[in-house]
Amino acid sequence: MNRTFKFKQFSVSQDRCAMKIGTDGVLLGAWASLENNPESILDIGAGTGVIALMLAQRSASETIDALEIDENAYEQCVENFEASPWGDRLFCYHASLEEFTEEIDVGYELIVSNPPFYDAEFLSPQTSRNKARFAVALPFSELLHEVSKLLFETGIFCVIVPYKNQEEFIRLANANNLRLQRLTTVQGNPTSTIKRSLLQFGFKEKELVSDRLIIEKSRHDYTEDYIALTKDFYLKM
Repeated sequence: MNRTFKFKQFSVSQDRCAMKIGTDGVLLGAWASLENNPESILDIGAGTGVIALMLAQRSASETIDALEIDENAYEQCVENFEASPWGDRLFCYHASLEEFTEEIDVGYELIVSNPPFYDAEFLSPQTSRNKARFAVALPFSELLHEVSKLLFETGIFCVIVPYKNQEEFIRLANANNLRLQRLTTVQGNPTSTIKRSLLQFGFKEKELVSDRLIIEKSRHDYTEDYIALTKDFYLKM
């Protein structure tokens, strides 16, 4: 079985990662704002490294760091970085977020994360998959607390969470002095329920920019908005 996912400018091996390439990561990698031309980017919970790779393709950032706690995923992420055209700008750390924050003495202009968010009641017997998928491994509160330490004063934090957790996440962000600046809700099709929220935070209060993204008009018939967002990456877009 071929476990390599091919994009237009890079490929991602994922046979040793608990969480495979999915729509959430690609959405975040394409949606995250580069309006401030960040020189330094951090991807928390990198998995295969796909989000960091997308940001390397989209930007001229000199420093694109990734953080991954699972050893197999970390090793695969490093291999994917080295195999890409941007290997000299990409680096993956094997550590927990708390360990990383304690050790590192630099900040970032853009931080992104596709965090684990499944409830503990759905825990699987597979530890690596639990780490990748479940909020017990990295609670939202811990994620936001550490992000608030790592983010520059003028920096941006972009994240994707389940729509049902949107208000909780915003409340926890506010408790860490992070203000919602941009919001995109995501629907699979025009009649489906809202499943995901793409959120952008910063320390500065800004007028909120909000919109909605619908992925498909019908099965495999993608909307113009979704095509515009992902066409630089997906082979068939």
